Amino acid sequence: MTTPVIVRDPEILGGTPCFRGTRVPFQNLLDYLEAGDPLDDFLEQFPTVTREMAIEALETAKESLLARIG
Repeated sequence: MTTPVIVRDPEILGGTPCFRGTRVPFQNLLDYLEAGDPLDDFLEQFPTVTREMAIEALETAKESLLARIG
């Protein structure tokens, strides 16, 4: 099992789900994508999040959603 890329820590932003090792909420990525902004814009704005981290987070969210509705 791999280490999750999205974590909750009550000491970081009150437990808001963030990318591991950062203070960047996962919701920020979703907001960018929902607005139609490309992933590169998000990554440029939040350089502590790597492309691999963002893709892994989206893949995990997709798997979770598919498991819930499947």
